[in-house]
Amino acid sequence: MVETEVRVKKGEPIDKVLRKLKKKLDKECTLKELRGRRNYEKPSDKKRREKKTSKKKK
Repeated sequence: MVETEVRVKKGEPIDKVLRKLKKKLDKECTLKELRGRRNYEKPSDKKRREKKTSKKKK
């Protein structure tokens, strides 16, 4: 498991720190992976979903 940390400067607003954290998690694809692992997906369902999304992209 990857540990993500954000440096907080003295007197820095919490909103700004949360924004930094969210950007960092998004960059590392941590949230996407976590959401993907939340529920088990059968391999056949995964292939079907990926095939469906690739058709939309074309």
